[in-house]
Amino acid sequence: MSVRPFRDIRRRKTKVINVGDVKIGGDNPISVQSMTNTLTTDVKATVNQINDIAEEGADIVRVSCPDAESTNALKEIVKHVSIPVVADIHFHYKRAIEAAENGAKCLRINPGNIGEETKIHEILSAAKNNGCSVRIGVNAGSLEKDILDKFKEPCPEALVESALRNIKILEDKDFFNFKISVKSSDVFLSIGAYRQLSKVCDYPLHLGITEAGSFVSGSIKSSIGLGSLLMDGIGDTIRISLSDNPTKEVTIGNEILKSLNLRNRGVKIISCPSCARQAFQVIDTVKILEEKLSHIKTPITLSIIGCVVNGPGEAAMTDIGITGGGKGNNMLYLSGVQNEKVLTKDIIEKVVTEVEKKASELENQK
Repeated sequence: MSVRPFRDIRRRKTKVINVGDVKIGGDNPISVQSMTNTLTTDVKATVNQINDIAEEGADIVRVSCPDAESTNALKEIVKHVSIPVVADIHFHYKRAIEAAENGAKCLRINPGNIGEETKIHEILSAAKNNGCSVRIGVNAGSLEKDILDKFKEPCPEALVESALRNIKILEDKDFFNFKISVKSSDVFLSIGAYRQLSKVCDYPLHLGITEAGSFVSGSIKSSIGLGSLLMDGIGDTIRISLSDNPTKEVTIGNEILKSLNLRNRGVKIISCPSCARQAFQVIDTVKILEEKLSHIKTPITLSIIGCVVNGPGEAAMTDIGITGGGKGNNMLYLSGVQNEKVLTKDIIEKVVTEVEKKASELENQK
């Protein structure tokens, strides 16, 4: 069942670039990224984590390349993963060149940290020769000294000036396959910088609140910051930065996009917080269903409501719904229509069966 959103977000039109086989910008889906936290030199651990990240729903992954051993490891890593790898480069331009030559599909650089423009030119040459894109990564914590001297402290204008300076360096070398980020750990600073930048350039923007924090606080900060920008139509690819397992970054990123009707992947559960009226344990049921339905990639809406106050109304707008009823007799809805009564003890099994059946039907219709 497809419910028309009350508000369609009109995305800002941007140039289209390629990160491997993933297209960023234009009318392409907003992609979700994460970053490994393994030692890149530990090829097995890094490959395993990248594959976990991809399975969770990431389109792109970034790995840190602080030394030659790490960039050399990319050569083996890219053979065993299914999503494009972005090499995270700081300071040493040779690491960027090595990464491009060893299979990275994008180079994350802050040109201001690289040094002489001739070194940046060498990076761009390597990127061109190897079909590699670039992300200009401006960060409030590492602005160029002269820009900090001018503005006295990080502010939206300072981040945008740094971004525009670095854009010109790439454009002057006829390099246009790049995206930009202007990140800060401060939500207001990040929102202000991205809004200003979106008005003066049409390159795709990579959104993020950097160093956002732990799972709960970081998810909230990211949801507010990225959600505000995405609702304005700003943003072409996102990364949630959490001090937690990278797969959780992907989960939150996808949930933000799903909540704004910008992406549909997997089962979207609408559930009540539970109260004394509930006819079954809603919280426990939802937790179990989230785990048992995590393998479903087809977009499906599912409502799990503990009583008849809001249950029928929510079920009318979802593909599958369960509404709590008296004496353990709960009502199953399919495509918004009452289907059959389900005993409380059978809810999990019945819902999983119906979701899997619906997913199969939808896949066969493609």
